Order: sequence, then C-alpha cells, then structure tokens
Amino acid sequence: MDKTTKILFVIDDKELKTVLEFCFKGWGYEVFFETGPAPDIAGIMKISPDVVVVDVHSATKSRLEICDVLKDDFVTAYIPIIILINKRQLRQHLLNLRQGVDDYLIKPPDPLDLRIRIEMAIKRSQHSFYASPLTGLPGGILIEEVLKEKIDSGACFAAGHVDIDNFKSFNDKYGYLKGDRGIMQTAYMLSTAVRNWGNKNDFLGHIGGDDFMFVTTPDKYKDICQNFICMFDTIIPFHYSPDARENGFIIARDRNNRSRKLSLMSVTIALVIKNNPAEFTSILELDERIAEVKQYLKKIPGSKYMADRRMMKKDESLTLQVFTNDESLKSCYRPLGQVLLEKRIISGEQLDKALKKHWKRGILLGEVLTELGFLTDEQLSEALDYQENGLKAGV
Repeated sequence: MDKTTKILFVIDDKELKTVLEFCFKGWGYEVFFETGPAPDIAGIMKISPDVVVVDVHSATKSRLEICDVLKDDFVTAYIPIIILINKRQLRQHLLNLRQGVDDYLIKPPDPLDLRIRIEMAIKRSQHSFYASPLTGLPGGILIEEVLKEKIDSGACFAAGHVDIDNFKSFNDKYGYLKGDRGIMQTAYMLSTAVRNWGNKNDFLGHIGGDDFMFVTTPDKYKDICQNFICMFDTIIPFHYSPDARENGFIIARDRNNRSRKLSLMSVTIALVIKNNPAEFTSILELDERIAEVKQYLKKIPGSKYMADRRMMKKDESLTLQVFTNDESLKSCYRPLGQVLLEKRIISGEQLDKALKKHWKRGILLGEVLTELGFLTDEQLSEALDYQENGLKAGV
C-alpha cells in the first residue's frame, strides 16, 4: 500500500484553511495545521510531514522563523517548504527567507496549482535525499523501486551490476580524493554509454562506492557494456602515475602488510536478462542471480561482462566477454586533459576543477576549460589537433 502524503500547513487565514483542508483531504492527503504562536519543531518532527506550506502573508515574524529552523535541523532539513506570499511582499520576504524556501505561490493560491507544486517539491526532495551526493545519480532506494516496477510490469529487461575491480587498492594508494575522481569519471562514462547505445528511457543508478546499476532492454546491453568497457580501459589508467600506467600495476600492501603487485582498475559487469514474466518475480531473486554471476566473473582478470546463462535465449550461446583494447591505440592515446598537462598549458588544480564540472554537467572538457578562463580557443584548437594527429600517427 502506498504511503499517504502528509502536508503541514502553517496558516492563520481561517477562510484559506477551510478551503485547503476540504480540497486536500478530498484528494486523499493527510493534512495537519500549525496554529501556535511560535514554531513547534518537536511537534513537527512527530508529525514528520512530507512538505510544509507556510502562509507568509498572514504569519507573524516569529512564525516566519519556522523556515530557517526547519532547514537548520538535521532531522527536518530535507522537508520541502512552500510559502504563500502577497505579491507586494514577494521581494522582501524572498530575500529574507531564500535560504529556507524551496518554492512559492502568490496568495490566494489555486488549490490545484498548490497540489502540483507540492507533488513536484516532494519528487525533487526524494531524488535529492536518495541520490548519491558524489555522482548525483539515483541511489539504492530509487534503484530498488525501478527494478520492482520492471519486474511487476512483466516487461523484458536487462539489469547490469557494474563493479570496479581493484578500486580499494587504488583508493588506498592515491587517497580518497583521487578515488572520488575515479568514481565520478566512471559514472560519466557509464552514463555516456547508456545514453548513446541504450534506449531513451533506460535507467542508471549509483548503488554506492564503486558499484552501479543500469537497466536497459535485452537488445541493447551488449553495446552498452562493450562501449563502456572500451572507454573505461582507455581512460582510467590516466588516473594512475606514469610509472604505474607503463608497468600495468601498482605496488600495494595487503591486509597482512605484505607488498603485492596489483593490476590497474578494470570493470566487472554482471547481468540478468528477463525475457518473460515467469523467469523471476522478486528483487531478491534478481539480486541473488546477479551476485552469482559477479562471484564467477571476479575470478577472471580484466574488464568483462556476462549474463546469467539461465536467462539467455537459445540462440545466445556466447555469454562471457572479456575485452582487451588495442595496445597500439592505447599507447598513443592521450585525453585532452593529459595533453594540456604535458604541454604545461594548465595546472593539475585547474584540470581537477574543470573535470568535476565536465563530469557533473556533461559539457565537453574543452568548453569547460575555456568557460573557466583556463584556456583560449586557440590553445584548445592546437591541443585537439595534437591529440588527433598523435592518435593517427600512433606516437
């Protein structure tokens, strides 16, 4: 059974209160009203509303503090706040309350407009609350909802669990900041692969750490996996030192404090394909099958993907794919950022700042660098020419 949405109205206007109570209770919402002279945070926490609507026009100064108080408290900071405001007071109050307000409507509000604003605010809040703060991708709870919806619908789909091999050793050697950059780069490349080789409505989520999940259709997963792996194996080595890239490994200590040679990061993609409604009926079963495939794949070195053999169609005999990029291409390829660093056109700090914007916003790195003023159009053009000519020449 779906959870009933709780709305807390902070309103003194009796006429407006009557209208909103009638409408929102009729629509099936659970409605509460705050009528005390000052914000009662303890009472609000007990109610645990999904959204708070404050009538700024009729509220006293002390009552207006509720916006800031709610946002300052860790327990209630995630609750969206919508204010109802007189048009003449709009500028003054928004300047005073902008840190604690998520949306507003001019008073008197149309109840239907307010309902739409409330639903939109709750949706934004849920995505923000459950999304990964590092990558901005939907997190575990939203991933679970998508998978459950797919299973319940009976539609055919492919679910792929992406895990970065040897990420812990990289994180231990280079530090968590560089580890975060590796995660952000992976998220960007994976989203690029899903967007370019998947379907328009495919899903990508960040389970946490170095684990991701994507959902596509059975006819698209191979293209997504192959293109993502090729990008990953070409780009990720540049997160390592030049010596590590050349050697193909790093020296790190294991849990017993013994020095070991550990390979550079690779990716394992374990998939489950659902071709008909009878194949499995729960997320737990899907998760168990993915875990089985992942456990098998983890024994194989290098980047690879495989689908659960029990779920494959009869004409799909080859389920394991291990990729090795063309070494002649990898040896001469240089990402744009690496080219600019080698030519000392930008600093490492400037590249790091630009890359974070590039990964988050999906804008080409060269455009971000010029936008930030770190690079001129002429320098960008020369670097791109150098990058392209070097790859063609194989040097």
